[in-house]
Amino acid sequence: MENPALTPVNDAVAIKGVRIRSVDILRGAVMILMAIDHVRVYSGIPAGGPDPGTFFTRWVTHFCVPAFVFFAGTSAFLYGNKINDKGKLARYLITRGLMLVVLELTLLRFCWTFNLDYAQFTLAGVIWMLGWCMVLLAAFVKLSPRTIAITGLIIAFGQQAFHFLPRILPVDWRNYFGWFWEFIYPGGTNGPPHIAILYVIVPWIGVMMAGYGFGKILTGDPVYRRKFCLWVGLSAIVIFLIAGSLVILLGPAPKFSMPFLFRLLAQQKYPASQLYLLMTLGPVIALVPFAERTQGWFAKTFTTFGRVPLFYYLLHIPLIHCAALLVNLARAGSTNQGFYATAPFTEIDPVHRWGLPVLYLVFVLVEVVLYFACRWYERYKFSHPEKKWLKYI
Repeated sequence: MENPALTPVNDAVAIKGVRIRSVDILRGAVMILMAIDHVRVYSGIPAGGPDPGTFFTRWVTHFCVPAFVFFAGTSAFLYGNKINDKGKLARYLITRGLMLVVLELTLLRFCWTFNLDYAQFTLAGVIWMLGWCMVLLAAFVKLSPRTIAITGLIIAFGQQAFHFLPRILPVDWRNYFGWFWEFIYPGGTNGPPHIAILYVIVPWIGVMMAGYGFGKILTGDPVYRRKFCLWVGLSAIVIFLIAGSLVILLGPAPKFSMPFLFRLLAQQKYPASQLYLLMTLGPVIALVPFAERTQGWFAKTFTTFGRVPLFYYLLHIPLIHCAALLVNLARAGSTNQGFYATAPFTEIDPVHRWGLPVLYLVFVLVEVVLYFACRWYERYKFSHPEKKWLKYI
């Protein structure tokens, strides 16, 4: 008797479920890493340094934004593939993107700082960037996934062209529009006052567009998909190792002595350089075939986080902020809320900084709380498909 699980239709359904699950697992994994960096912000520990513990505490979190943006593009493709309506997909990307921008400027800004003085400090952070990239992606969705992916790769790896674009404008125009271009790519002009631009649009729109094209790979033949992911991912890693090493060996000697490995891994994040993208996206893409086969509670935990990413993000910042106030109160007798008036930009005197053991203890406790909250919301969201607003969070 024929096994129903091996029929073409059922096999396609099973494969489709695994594909989406692999994205959720990897997205959930990098979201967990993201929380390490945000606990680090409130601990006062600097972003990297010569100490291996501090260096790698920061370095492992470099995978978060590239993977998150890349898979946001993949999720957009999968959603469009599901509804089979490019116009509806474009409208969804625009509305959800603008919602993210508003959230960054209002709720998230408050959660980072716990103050309402928006005139003093406003953040154009990762959610701001994701929102505008979704809005821009909406303009391309009627093109083929291949065209979108190639265009995205050209933008990401030819990003320096955006530095020089404002210079072709007349001086008067450049002086007038220069502040706006700082949101797109650093052009050497002054940005708007009281707005901290942490993430510019380029090269991240290119990364999202590449992720959109990657969605086409995920819906194809599983054997080809696994070979493609391994070939592309491992090639990116090799190119990074060779190119990054050559840059160090042929470049000028550093002002401060650092081990070769640290210099290789300390790639530019703001804006994300080509080497930074190769270093981070290569391993993420190479891990997709392995994520498809991952089972057990470990994979289930990652999937839980990965299926409700925005809910996780909205909850984890105020939770970490509150935990920081409690830790400060226990250690110093004061919450020291003033340290975080411009978070995530914090400069805390070494005497008030936490050690790495406290940082990781707080991180673990926060993740436990987040797991139960996200598990509840995951069940609620997917058991109420009639509530259309839930797809936005």
